[in-house]
Amino acid sequence: MSYIANRMSSAEFDAKIHLFVGRCRGAGLKVTPQRLAIYKELLGSDEHPSAEMLYDKLKPAWPTLSLDTVNRTVLTLSEIGAAFIVEGSGGARRFDAALEHHQHFKCIKCGKIVDFHHEPFDEIQLPPAMAQRFKVLRKTVYVEGLCDLCK
Repeated sequence: MSYIANRMSSAEFDAKIHLFVGRCRGAGLKVTPQRLAIYKELLGSDEHPSAEMLYDKLKPAWPTLSLDTVNRTVLTLSEIGAAFIVEGSGGARRFDAALEHHQHFKCIKCGKIVDFHHEPFDEIQLPPAMAQRFKVLRKTVYVEGLCDLCK
């Protein structure tokens, strides 16, 4: 098992921005300055931020940006496959722009979400009856407990 650090080189960051622009255009969306700023903030974060967390970070540089715009944008990012909602129980929806195979651990006390990768989880097999009835698009593993600071 390995922990995933959200530290990427500027070349990796630029490549992800290029892919994002392609996803937007492929979905018929304009690449607006606000949409790009929201995606960059999400991509650079290791907090799995909610729309409100992103809004709070962006507001000083974008005083006319609304929380509604940020919320609609992150939902759109999820719809076009540029980010996804970190599934969990309760609380505000949290978002992740890391599309590589990985899993999530969430601390039930402080709410911190940590990426980790355990390769066997990538190959979870579904029961044959389920695989016959449904087309599975994504499988995720989500673990809850107490983080090292809260335990």
